[in-house]
Amino acid sequence: MTKFVFHHSVLYLLPALLLLAGCRQKEAQTQQPIQKISVAYPEVKPITLHKKYPGYLSSEQTVNLVARVNGYLQKIAYEPGNVVPAGTLLFVIEPTLYQESVNQSEAAVKSAEAKLDYAQNNYTRMKEAAQEDAISEIDLIQSRTNVEAAQAALKEARAQLATARTNLSYCYVKAPYRGRVSRSQYDVGNYINGSLQATTLATLYQDDKMYAYFNIEDNQYLKMMMASPEKVSEGRLPKEITLTFQQPLAKEYVGKLDYLSPNIQLSTGTMTVRAQVDNPEGELKSGLYVTISLPYGKNDSAVMVKDASIGTDQLGKYLYLVNDSNKVVYRHIEVGELVADTLREVTSGLTGNDRYVTKALLKVREGMTVDPVIDK
Repeated sequence: MTKFVFHHSVLYLLPALLLLAGCRQKEAQTQQPIQKISVAYPEVKPITLHKKYPGYLSSEQTVNLVARVNGYLQKIAYEPGNVVPAGTLLFVIEPTLYQESVNQSEAAVKSAEAKLDYAQNNYTRMKEAAQEDAISEIDLIQSRTNVEAAQAALKEARAQLATARTNLSYCYVKAPYRGRVSRSQYDVGNYINGSLQATTLATLYQDDKMYAYFNIEDNQYLKMMMASPEKVSEGRLPKEITLTFQQPLAKEYVGKLDYLSPNIQLSTGTMTVRAQVDNPEGELKSGLYVTISLPYGKNDSAVMVKDASIGTDQLGKYLYLVNDSNKVVYRHIEVGELVADTLREVTSGLTGNDRYVTKALLKVREGMTVDPVIDK
């Protein structure tokens, strides 16, 4: 009878044992293996701090080539867009009338010179005759007056000749310096009315050197004062700028800061800054918009991480860290500027001893246990 009860109990417990074994087997099957995750330590190194500003380029010198006389445009003596040396003839405006005026003025000068010569000789003879009392005092005074009048007439004739020659020179528009000329605003044959109001024919750009203009905030000026108070207070900025463009160029352009406005504009709270940029190949053009990177200070112990490792959510920027227990930790951070196109400065929320996840951010989550592998 006892033996029968024992076998009945075993048969009763057998389904429960089988169910427990099945649950353990299912748990073992659903347990995931620990993933290998690439991690790295931040780089701690000194960097130069920069801030980016929008700016624009302007030629070192720009001048409008204007007509100052009336007449038909007879000649355009250059190819638009080309560089011309200083003194190059660019436009010819009908010079006939002005050449005739010069000829008339030259004749008037010769006539006045002859009259002065006659008056002076006559005055000399009058003085000799007056010593012998052969003429009256009034005749001598009249002779001297004639000399003075002849001198004044000659002076006026020479002034008219100078004016005529100046007007004639305006018929030949030349380049005041070496530069690149825009297209003409008028075609040959057009009548130019430039005597009443100067008429622009074209524009000459001297672009061997360019100026980059941009505005900085007043608080940025104060930061530069703290970084280098002596140079900034003297109106000299201590650093150089780099220029970047919407489409990268083969050559990097660096500008030397040479001007800081003496006042802050009340309406904008900014100061105008200018940098000189060499442009030997003429690649840069006046009016081109640029992005200017202005160095303003240093961080001797900047904490740097790979920019691609930083995530963004509603709270801002974050990193996934891996603690000493190999568990993933979410960490909110504050970031600074991008360095060398790949590294991002972390200004708060991270130390040089923290390990951060460098890849596969979507595969990790808070509290997850991982197998960290140093990303080289």
